[in-house]
Amino acid sequence: MNILDDLESLKFEEGVPEEERYWLYLQGRYRGLMIKGCAHAVFFCKLFSTLRELLHQCRRKIQPRAVSFDAAAAEDEKLKVGIIGCGHLGKQLANVLLRLVPIPAENLQISTRRPESLVELQKLGVRCFYDNATLAGWAKVLFLCCLPAQLPNICLEIQTKLEKTCTVYSFVSAIPLPRLKLLLNHTNILRPQYQFSEDFDNIWGENKDITTALQDPVVLQGTCPYSSVGGVILNIKWLEGVFYAAINVCTSKNVFHSQVLRILNKLFLSVHLESCEKDKESCPKFQLSDIMNRNYVRNLFQNRPFPWFDLTTVQLKETPFSQHLSKTPILQEHLTLLYRKSFGILLVNEEPPQAATGSPPQGIGTDRKPCTVPENCTNE
Repeated sequence: MNILDDLESLKFEEGVPEEERYWLYLQGRYRGLMIKGCAHAVFFCKLFSTLRELLHQCRRKIQPRAVSFDAAAAEDEKLKVGIIGCGHLGKQLANVLLRLVPIPAENLQISTRRPESLVELQKLGVRCFYDNATLAGWAKVLFLCCLPAQLPNICLEIQTKLEKTCTVYSFVSAIPLPRLKLLLNHTNILRPQYQFSEDFDNIWGENKDITTALQDPVVLQGTCPYSSVGGVILNIKWLEGVFYAAINVCTSKNVFHSQVLRILNKLFLSVHLESCEKDKESCPKFQLSDIMNRNYVRNLFQNRPFPWFDLTTVQLKETPFSQHLSKTPILQEHLTLLYRKSFGILLVNEEPPQAATGSPPQGIGTDRKPCTVPENCTNE
């Protein structure tokens, strides 16, 4: 409860001159941006937690008698999440991940210059300390929640400690992806990009904590990847980055591409529309050509994993998957339904998802065989 609720004269708005009150809408934008950022991080972590379970099940089928190996693999498949920087965003993110993913407290660690200020999180069992390099070497997913001025030094501390398979998820919007890739010497980076519509509708509320707000169907609708409700719009290239990041996790485990396709269908297309029950042929399934260009597909051996994808290139240029996604509205609807279900709320009587703007030109790269010529990287 906010103790200032009934004390109008002590509220922030009362100190703002009448002629400047127009700018108060920025408070709503800030809160909307915070809620959407945390919601998308929750969705990402839920997906990757499920992915690791699917990979573990796959490994058990292949080697059912390897009990000791299986135990070690199960430990390795746990989603270990690190947060660098724990100001207002970092604290909100930590609490939301603990409550909504939910991530066990022992699988969440935070590095911040003031770990003594995180008493409540420490009481929950979260390890809080100040050692960015150690955290980077431990985490499977690393959230960057620091100030832009701090990021270059942080990157110097952690770049040699990052495992290739660690997904770095940056909330530092002032640092563009190419610059971040250079600072970290790392290709497995996700950075959601947000823009604002001119007609801002403040649906985000004021007093609810973010976990509670995300149980509100109106707020949840505003956070959907294809939604412009609330005036804060997510660049849909983020969703592509998540998709290829999932493939990279499978590649790191040397899973053959045929098995990866089955895993992707279970992971992203586990929730179905009513129309799928009536016409099962209309239900989308991922194919190799949806992910890679035709030339590469023809040369890919059956018992081989996917190549390693550069996520920064995926988010900056058009890919086979972006082409497939934009041409397949029913796939967009499936992904939207999956997003809603991950929060336990299904919404009805809504417009079909509309593709977000901002798709850049073509090309997709890999670590194993870098794509430097656009025609080698996209569908013909």
